[in-house]
Amino acid sequence: MDAPALRAAAPPDWHRLEAEEVAGRLETGIEAGLAEGEAGRRLALHGANELTEGKRRSPWLMLAAQFTDFMIVVLLAAAVVAGLVGEPEDSIAIVVIVVLNAVIGFVQEYRAEQTMAALRQLGAPHARVVRDGQVAEIAAGDLVPGDVVIVEAGNVVPADLRLAKVARLKVQEAALTGESVPVDKGVAPLGEEATALGDRANMAYKGTIVTYGRARGIVVATGMATELGRIATLLQSGIEGQTPLQRRLAQFGRLLALVALAICAVVFAAGILRGEPLVLMFLTAVSLAVAAIPEALPAVVTVALAMGAGKMAQRNALVRRLPAVESLGSVTTICSDKTGTLTQNRMRVARMWTAAGPAWTEGPVPEGEPWPQLLRAMALCNDAVEDASGVLQGDPTETALHAAAGEAAFDKEELAAAMPRVMELPFDSDRKRMTTVHRDGAGYLALTKGAPESLVPRCTRVATARGETAIDWTAALAEAERMAAEGLRVLAVASRRWDGLPSGEAIDEVEEGLVFLGLVGLIDPPREEAAAAVAECVSAGIRPVMITGDHPVTARAIAQALGILGEGEAVIDGVELASLSPEELRGRAGAAAVYARVNPEQKIRIVEALQARGEVVAMTGDGVNDAPALRRADVGVAMGRSGTDVAREASHLVLLDDNFATIVTAVREGRRIYDNIRKFIRYAMTGNLGEILTIFVAPFLGLPLPLLPIHILWVNLVTDGLPGLALAMEPGEPGLMRRPPRPPRENVFARGLWQRIAWAGLAMGAVCIAVQAWAHATGNAHGQTMVFTVLALSQLGLALAIRSERDSLFTQGLGSNPWLAGAVALTLGLQLAVIYVPWLNPIFHTQPLTAAELVLCLGLSCVVFAGVEIEKALIRAGWLFRER
Repeated sequence: MDAPALRAAAPPDWHRLEAEEVAGRLETGIEAGLAEGEAGRRLALHGANELTEGKRRSPWLMLAAQFTDFMIVVLLAAAVVAGLVGEPEDSIAIVVIVVLNAVIGFVQEYRAEQTMAALRQLGAPHARVVRDGQVAEIAAGDLVPGDVVIVEAGNVVPADLRLAKVARLKVQEAALTGESVPVDKGVAPLGEEATALGDRANMAYKGTIVTYGRARGIVVATGMATELGRIATLLQSGIEGQTPLQRRLAQFGRLLALVALAICAVVFAAGILRGEPLVLMFLTAVSLAVAAIPEALPAVVTVALAMGAGKMAQRNALVRRLPAVESLGSVTTICSDKTGTLTQNRMRVARMWTAAGPAWTEGPVPEGEPWPQLLRAMALCNDAVEDASGVLQGDPTETALHAAAGEAAFDKEELAAAMPRVMELPFDSDRKRMTTVHRDGAGYLALTKGAPESLVPRCTRVATARGETAIDWTAALAEAERMAAEGLRVLAVASRRWDGLPSGEAIDEVEEGLVFLGLVGLIDPPREEAAAAVAECVSAGIRPVMITGDHPVTARAIAQALGILGEGEAVIDGVELASLSPEELRGRAGAAAVYARVNPEQKIRIVEALQARGEVVAMTGDGVNDAPALRRADVGVAMGRSGTDVAREASHLVLLDDNFATIVTAVREGRRIYDNIRKFIRYAMTGNLGEILTIFVAPFLGLPLPLLPIHILWVNLVTDGLPGLALAMEPGEPGLMRRPPRPPRENVFARGLWQRIAWAGLAMGAVCIAVQAWAHATGNAHGQTMVFTVLALSQLGLALAIRSERDSLFTQGLGSNPWLAGAVALTLGLQLAVIYVPWLNPIFHTQPLTAAELVLCLGLSCVVFAGVEIEKALIRAGWLFRER
């Protein structure tokens, strides 16, 4: 059957067919999968394996939306009025500025949308597929009908599959059927009675979750042709909700809008009473309202958050939910996995021990029993495989066991050919064991590996050089303790012979009566950068906590080496944790720096105990059972390499490199972004206050109108826009990670921000009014142009001064933020063009200033800059706004 026929034929009831017949109809092989070329042809035919999203706005609609804001509509109406009453220059100028403002707004929104789209693409799920007989990982969107997919515990099923091979597979199908209990799966074809989705035990559907075991299945439907595709409209994600900061700023903006409109009404009425032209006062009031109301503030915050999220992605921290960027700045505790996050996740066997004599540490492995049995078990009870290039793929522990056995001449592939696997009991966090069963001659050999405290008590005998004897549990467990004390991860290995294939229905029976073969100690050294990251956490007021399934002694050794476990801090193991009440755990959590031998279900108890103490918790996780804790944490952090799809879906942040130092980098970036948002708010609100005061106060002092509508709009567009956005690019301040975390409910105007806005805005308005008063008293005809210039340049000076809340600009230098330096230079050039380019003078109602007047304007515009620098000097001296 060719590809067009595949598409044209009505899909059969795949669950009623044998797996081999399904493979035949889809022209694929259960073992070899599709050829790459054929997969490419089918992808072009069937399209991407994606659910159709709700339509996103086109760029044209984004641009059109910039003209639908209420204040913009009012401004356009004002332009029409100005044109009708014989002021065409004002009308044209207003329209030009509105268009420029719309273009800037469009660029901001489009860039934010593109950034978020790129982040969504980065976070796209992947699938393990068999093509040309080789296992490869591809984007789930590239799956096609006929592909052979491998799924295991923790995976989200990437497409609709007809299962061909299963190993104790259980799938959570609540997303489709509403059934909360995971469903056991098999491969046998089903009869007429299996009509409901929940009854189709040989099928796995897109979007469901593998909770146990593993399987190989044939893709029978992709994208909108899947069962999930039929209800895609119920599952499509809507528009991203606003972050808490955006909601607070939107609420503040509405309040400010009411105040600003009231002031504009007063200005309009006062102007009319003074005898100013009605149209002029109308345009002035409208322009002032447009300038004063920060309608773009939430949008600017979105841009800042999106840009920051993009930068985090470049540093291997993928933000899945924007509120996480805010929460990162408030984190007080980071609960981290050990393996792969704090350590290198490159396990190697460092020691092996059997009852036959001294432990092995390096060099040739001792000859004679039970060493061959131990090494054979290490190779066979193992899911690691070599890829086409000879690189081991799989769990780091299993790749280390595979490599050690191979170095001792126990090749897994040769052993597996002679003793094929016929059954397996996959590892799970409750049993802490894994068992595989192999055909060995006329009988069967079961091989088990797992945590010593879980496996050793299930052994009744021990293999020695003289054969099997009664086991001494105490000696084996004491050796495991000694190895763990050296920082090794210890596994116990055992076996059992069976005459017939054991029943897989009772796991306890298969894993009882075992023969103990030995212990294997593996080492996973700490990451080189982890200790420095831990130290940076501590200096930032963040407490690092290690959570691991390893032995408490191993965990203690690694934690001490990294500086996580200090004087007076405790290690709590899973058994003790289970015995503690919520109140007791809350009391102990303040002094516990390490939780060892815990299962994923206990993580949520740790999170809740810390949160009950008022902590803001970031929690890492990688497994299916970690998902509740990741959701419960203030910032859930999933592993991008070793993590499961379920964990990533539940998280706020994904570490693309599984590195603890990346969490610290993300916290630093989150603090930087929040600081820069505060700087933008300070800049915009100070400038708005200065403009309002200039317009509002002048008439009450008997002064003529200091600014025309076109001046207000120009300042709002140019000086508020370019430098303000460039502040979002400001690098983090030197002491960023040496101050305590920000309280999560802290108002954005806390720590003296509103006072700084108030005095700087008053100073800016006072200088502008003073210029107007001087010009009026001396009869200077350039007074209005001078006020316009002083206001614009004062805001540029403010942008340069507020780059840091403590450090002087002269210490920072202009080169540390070239974006801002460029924006200030460009804005200054535009302002001078408006003053000195002849054909712009009639449009902006400006007049060329003399050299003396320009120098005076430059000097007066430095007043606010100088004031902010003096303020920072007082802060450094500890006299103002002391840090908490």
